[in-house]
Amino acid sequence: MHIEWMQAVIIVTTSVGAAVLALMLLSLVYGRKPPAAAVSMHPVLEQTVFLFDDQQLVDATGPGHLLLDVAPMAATEWARLSAFLTPHFRDFDKAMAKLAELGRIELTERPEIGQAANGQMRLIAEDVNGLARITLIDPSAEGRGILVDGLSQRAMEDELELLRHTLDLSPLLIWREDEDRSILWANRAYILRSGAFAESDEALAWPLPRLFEIADDTSLTGPRRLRLDEAEDRISWFDCHSYSLDRGRLHFALPADATVRAEKALRDFVQTLTKTFADLPIGLAIFDRQRQLQLFNPALIDLTQLGPQFLSGRPTLYAFLDRLREARMMPEPKDYRTWRLKMTELEQAAAAGFHCETWTLPSGQTYRVTGRPHPDGAIAFLFEDISSEVSLTRRFRAELEMGQEVLDLMSEAVAVFQPSGELAISNAAFGALWGFAPDEGLTGITLLEAVRRWQGATEPAPIWAELREFSTRLGERGAISAEVRALDGRRFRCRFSGMSGGSLMASFVTLEAAPTTPEVKGLAPAPAAKRSKVLAR
Repeated sequence: MHIEWMQAVIIVTTSVGAAVLALMLLSLVYGRKPPAAAVSMHPVLEQTVFLFDDQQLVDATGPGHLLLDVAPMAATEWARLSAFLTPHFRDFDKAMAKLAELGRIELTERPEIGQAANGQMRLIAEDVNGLARITLIDPSAEGRGILVDGLSQRAMEDELELLRHTLDLSPLLIWREDEDRSILWANRAYILRSGAFAESDEALAWPLPRLFEIADDTSLTGPRRLRLDEAEDRISWFDCHSYSLDRGRLHFALPADATVRAEKALRDFVQTLTKTFADLPIGLAIFDRQRQLQLFNPALIDLTQLGPQFLSGRPTLYAFLDRLREARMMPEPKDYRTWRLKMTELEQAAAAGFHCETWTLPSGQTYRVTGRPHPDGAIAFLFEDISSEVSLTRRFRAELEMGQEVLDLMSEAVAVFQPSGELAISNAAFGALWGFAPDEGLTGITLLEAVRRWQGATEPAPIWAELREFSTRLGERGAISAEVRALDGRRFRCRFSGMSGGSLMASFVTLEAAPTTPEVKGLAPAPAAKRSKVLAR
């Protein structure tokens, strides 16, 4: 009995020792393998697989759910997946519509998306008992996962989220097209404006509709003004910037409604000014800072006799003045050099401030030329025909001179005082009688000063006090008259008559000449010829 127990212990001990020895040998064998073999091992990556019942997601693998989470915005999982796959696979929607008929479909990623031929993603769609099983295969990572540092992965995800959030909040419409002008990608502003997605919709319509028809004109380098008819009563405008890529184009559409409204208001304002200038009888010519004609009205054509073809060609200021000189529509200069110098002075004076000249033309017409500075260095010239005004002024001046000459030829001394009391007009006999110098009337002699002189040069008479009261009387006034005797013995009949408007006329007629001609203050001696004529009466 004792011997049997001993045999059993020996057998167990031997077995355990053999097992321990075997484990030690295995650890030594596998521990001597190069460490590079362990590094070359990659964890197996789970395939990206989706299972759909029509457009309803039934199930998906882990990578599939992650892909849906980062796919473009949409209300359903199918819309998200379609928005992600359509830019990568040509005619994805048309191919998926034939899945039930064909049973299996394989698609290869677009060459412009997958850079290398062996790096293009593949899609396998299978019809499994009425369900669509979609598998995405990335050859560059097929059958294995990719080890990425956790911080690097987090940094890339944060940057991706930042960029996506920035583009979603951008008010610009941004989209990318391929060579066939199909939209591969668009930001939120474009999608919402296109009507392919709204908060109440259930899915994102893909492919996205085209909002603008942009011609492939390589000669245009700047932005293009595009019009978008969103409704019958709503029209939006955009300035589109386009950039060519290796395969396709990238577009940025900036809202330009405010710019269009401002341009329309400016055009309406210019049209209003143009209509106003068209009805003006004054010729208008505006030259910019380069001294080229920018604006003119029809009156300028009539006044300068320059053809509309010449003015529409936007001539320079000197070409315009040269043509005026050739048409004899400006004063004839003595020589061309003097004329050029005068025109230079005219331009400089108009640019510095208000400048006005009067041109007497060889035809007898008279023009008033006015130059005014405008903003940004521009100059405006106004041409006004003042021939009738000058003629009227000359005629009026001639009539005044004739009337003054008639008064001076009268023997009766006459003077007219304004309602304010100032001397308005007098003749030569009045100045000779009372000793008023010709230029003394220009200094503003008043009726009160004249009465003082008359009263001081004559004997006391009630007419002077009556005249003071008569001059201040309101309403209609008749006339007062009296005979007065001067200190030198001469007798006069003076008459004061009220005129329309409150003026007063004073007239003096000599009745008897003085026997002698003493020097009396305020009373001039009568000429000998007149004295003998009066005595002859």
